[in-house]
Amino acid sequence: MQVRRSALVAHPAERIFALIEAAEDYPAFLPWCASAHILHRDDVVVVARLEVAWHGVRFGFVTRNPKRAPHWMAIGLEEGPFRRFDGQWHLTPLAQWGCRVEFALDYEFDTALLGRLAAPVFDKATATLVDAFVRRADEVAPSAPSAADPDPFANPGALP
Repeated sequence: MQVRRSALVAHPAERIFALIEAAEDYPAFLPWCASAHILHRDDVVVVARLEVAWHGVRFGFVTRNPKRAPHWMAIGLEEGPFRRFDGQWHLTPLAQWGCRVEFALDYEFDTALLGRLAAPVFDKATATLVDAFVRRADEVAPSAPSAADPDPFANPGALP
């Protein structure tokens, strides 16, 4: 399965990156995330254990995520029920008003049975991930473009 999402967000890249990197907070706003624990965190990598539980489907996995705050984080599988699991977040600042968020994930479950059971849940979770982080940013720190910043939507051709 391949997921590709992007959005223009009225929050700075630093804020969105902090939400993405703070996996321990995922259960508070991702309904499919039953638990999340940071196993290791430093300036260049974060390792987290996540447990997915949704509509009777439950499984866990560990990711090792190299990062360059606040612009990029890779998502790699360290342990879990996937044959393939590789993704990236890219955040591009746009003036002071916000950023462009790009998310890509390629994954495949390691068994056909698990794929049939878990894929619908995981497909929905990953397809709505960018929106979930934007909603969380709006809840945690509402933001709007300042009067000094040009309206980013007035001239869409000017956006990078």
